This record gives sequence, structure tokens and C-alpha cells, in this order.
Amino acid sequence: MQTHFTEADLEKPHLREADRVLRTCVHCGFCNATCPTYLLLGDERDGPRGRIYLMKELLESRDDDAEVTRETQLHLDRCLTCLNCETTCPSGVEYHKLLNIGRAEVERRVGRTPRERALRFGLRQALVEPGRFKALLKLGQTFRPLVPGVLKEKMPAKPANPGKRPEDKRHPRQMLILEGCVQPGLSPNTNAATARVLDRLGIGLTSAPQAGCCGAVDYHLNAQQAGLERAKANIDAWWPAIEDGCESIVQTASGCGAFIKDYGELLAEDPDYREKAKRVSAVAKDLVEVLREEDLDTLEVNASRKLAFHCPCTLQHAQKLGGAVEKVLVRLGFELTPVQNAHLCCGSAGTYSITQPVLAHQLRDNKLDALEAGRPEMIVTANIGCQTHLNGAGRTPVRHWIEIVDEALRTYS
Repeated sequence: MQTHFTEADLEKPHLREADRVLRTCVHCGFCNATCPTYLLLGDERDGPRGRIYLMKELLESRDDDAEVTRETQLHLDRCLTCLNCETTCPSGVEYHKLLNIGRAEVERRVGRTPRERALRFGLRQALVEPGRFKALLKLGQTFRPLVPGVLKEKMPAKPANPGKRPEDKRHPRQMLILEGCVQPGLSPNTNAATARVLDRLGIGLTSAPQAGCCGAVDYHLNAQQAGLERAKANIDAWWPAIEDGCESIVQTASGCGAFIKDYGELLAEDPDYREKAKRVSAVAKDLVEVLREEDLDTLEVNASRKLAFHCPCTLQHAQKLGGAVEKVLVRLGFELTPVQNAHLCCGSAGTYSITQPVLAHQLRDNKLDALEAGRPEMIVTANIGCQTHLNGAGRTPVRHWIEIVDEALRTYS
């Protein structure tokens, strides 16, 4: 794609990066064939190719250009950032990098309505601090009839009892685990189950109390600097353990894992954190990356359930781990039902299901239809956002896949 940036424009790092990404696009349109919002809406501006053109016009224009409108912002807001387009693209266009630049620029020029600002600020304040989120969740569960529908459906009636975790430091092999921000409140059993399963494999898990939200919530709501500050705080919290030889930083939420694996690129221009961020990204692993390397026969799993697996976009497109969980579950003996169009997003996409509820519900219904076609007893997934969003429909129960493995192990205890 030909671009028209001036020499002065290209002295700015964000425009130089945008120019590089734009020039890799050959506007073939293959991306539209796998874009969930384009398939729903049929509008070129709601597909990756159209959004790329919108961002090109935006970034090449001047601040006083009247063509930069709230409509441009709407089409960028509707993007799920599922990265299906990047998986499909034959030219290797790094669409997400351009989208981060375009969203920040259109927000700077167009701004937000008071209602939008309030919602986004509220989401950032409510979701990123685990203690605050737990308190708000408990308050919402107590006064459930008063909670707006889009939020009510995301609240479990009562979280599962996480049970007891194994003692710290009982194994020579040690890994860190990111506890997360909303997962401890919504699904406290996920990380507890992970600790129990890894304990059976001779791996100990510890958490760094100072580590908090991975930064994705802030970053993807265009508070990008706040997201990077959270990334730096996590690096500081994990660094002593990494220096002591900790093998990996394990994530049980694929959305967090995808963002942490990007720390190296996100902080590449920061001289104080550049090298540390690269190291953190290198040792960050989704849970399935740990388990698939172990001798799973030693687990003696009673795999009697028929499952459908929903592979989150952050696992299959961002981390390129599509099929990995399925292979582990089959190795353990579980029966998996086939899922059509497994590459399509469920509509959760971080806070998207709250900021774009109509589209998110359409995508959720389509996804559940595909997941339920094989009549599974349970749907399992690998990301708390997808789990909560799909469960909100009140159809087939949805849980994290490691909880099902843990329960199958406990029948032998």
C-alpha cells in the first residue's frame, strides 16, 4: 500500500511504525473473510481492510481535517482485536500495531462523549484492582436485581470453592503464576486447580503479591501509558524470582498471556525496562505450554466427560496456540466434540462485551450454537473473559479446562 507521510511525519515514532505496517498491506481482502464484525455487518469499514484505509486517511491527515469524525472512531471501536485477520493475512500485516496507533490518534482528535468517558473510566477503575473488584462483585451479587443487565449476566451467582492449594516451595521446580485481576473474584478455582495439577507433576507455583493486572485493560481502553506502567510494575515484582532461576511465568488467562508476551515489544523504546521486558516475555507461558511438555500419563486422569473446547482468540491468533489445549485434553482421554468455525471470536474481547453489547451478544449466540452442536456435557475454555461472557447466556455451563482436569484427578485422591 502506498503511503503519503511527509519527512516530518516520519520523524515521529508512531507514524514511522504506522507507515511500515501500512506498506505491507496489499489490500487483497482475504482478512475480511475471517473478520467476525465484517461477517455480521457486511460493511467494508467494519472489516480489517476498510479499517486500514480509515486509519491511513486519519494518520496522513492534519489535526484540523474535518474528515476525521466520530464515525471513524465507531468503526475502530467495533473491532474486536481478535487478530483473526493476522492469522489469515498472506502478507503478514501487523494489524494490531496499526490499530493501537489509530485508536489513540482518533481519540486524541475526536475525544469521547461524557457517557463514554464515564463508562471507560469506570471499567478501568473497577476491573484492574483485584480487591476492589471482589468488593464490587460481592456488592453486585447482594443487590443483583438492581444491576444493569449487561453487567448482571457476567456475575456468577456464587463462585466455586477454590479448595486448598499445595504448599509453596515443596518442589525443586518452581514457576510464578499471575493471579490476575478479575479471575480471583469470578473464578477463584482456576488458579487453585492449576496449582494442584502442576503439583502432581512436581512443579511448584508461587505468586508475587506485588504483581497485579497485566495492563491489557488500560492499554486497550486507550489509557496506553497506564497499561505500560502496570507492565513495569509487574516486571519489578517478578524480577527477583526470575534472577533466582524461576522457570516460567504461568498464565491461566490467555488474554493476560498474550499481553505479557508483548511486553518486550511494548517497552522496546524504554531504556530502563527494554531488556527486562524481553526476558519476561521470553519466560511467559500459557498453562498449556507447560502441560504439553510433561509426562501426562503420570496424572492418571479419570476422563469421563464429553467436552467442547472454545479456543480464545488470544490463544489461537495472538499466541499461535490453536489446537494445543485440544491435544492435551485428548492425551488425557477426554472426548471432544467438533466445533464449526472455531476460529471466530465469541464476542468477549476484554471489555468489548460491555462497550459493544449488541454485537457481542450476536457473536456469543453464534459461538454457543457451534459449541453446543455436538451436545457436550460442558464447554471449556482458556480465558476468564470468554468463560464469563459465554456463561452469561445461561446455556451450557462453561469453565476453565484445567478445572475439569483437576476434578478428574481428585477422583483418585
